Amino acid sequence: MSTQRIAVIGAGQMGNGIAHVFAQTGFPVTLIDVSTDALAKARQTISGNLDRQIKKGTIDAAAKDATLGRLTDASSLDAVHDAALVIEAATERPDLKFRIFGDLDRLAPADAILASNTSSISITQIAAKTTRPAQVVGMHFMNPVPVMQLVEVIRGHATSDETTAAVVALAKQLGKTPVEANDYPGFIANRILMPMINEAVYCVMEGVGSVEAIDTVMKLGMNHPMGPLALADFIGLDTCVAILEVMHHGLGDPKYRPCPLLRKYVDAGWLGRKSGRGFYQY
Repeated sequence: MSTQRIAVIGAGQMGNGIAHVFAQTGFPVTLIDVSTDALAKARQTISGNLDRQIKKGTIDAAAKDATLGRLTDASSLDAVHDAALVIEAATERPDLKFRIFGDLDRLAPADAILASNTSSISITQIAAKTTRPAQVVGMHFMNPVPVMQLVEVIRGHATSDETTAAVVALAKQLGKTPVEANDYPGFIANRILMPMINEAVYCVMEGVGSVEAIDTVMKLGMNHPMGPLALADFIGLDTCVAILEVMHHGLGDPKYRPCPLLRKYVDAGWLGRKSGRGFYQY
């Protein structure tokens, strides 16, 4: 698959990172978004991240130019017509993802693998919107994609061994470490991470400690590189709520219910880094 085209749906934080790593590895990449502004911003972000790699000495200027040269922008899903693998990295909303996969099934080549970067939504349900469920898989990258090594590879109920093996091999080709997970709400990463973040928010709401105190305890006491509240800001508080809601609905356990304070911050537009304010101000 090394010379075959990759299509990435969504030019946001995750989408541009996924496009970056594939293009840098040598794949021709089509980055697709309905917003031309988002596409322009994504190319600017990728260029800036490549400049940081040059400063660190991990690549040279020629490699940056080659990477950017492999990137093509498009504003219509029709551009997936020649892709061997399509990775959807749209907003974490089931209705949106279901609609996209229905369209991808119609527009992508019959033998193409359709992957979702979803962090919590059922791959089985996504695959059911297509006529090729054996070729639908979860490929959940971590943020920031160019830096983080993990890729969760999630098998839906009908995902074939061949599809899973191809995506695992591809993740290794990107220099990532793939870990297989079965299709339960939140998979592995968020099944463990989100309750911790949610409990940290409860600690703020109940006055157990300040935001800074809670993050300091987890950094110095548990050796986490980032406190859970700073991490929530980095992920996006709206995304945290969305993932918790999927887990709460899918597993039916009240321990996954989003903390009321977390919902209140989202209602106020305090979404974290991307809005300039969350548990911290940016």
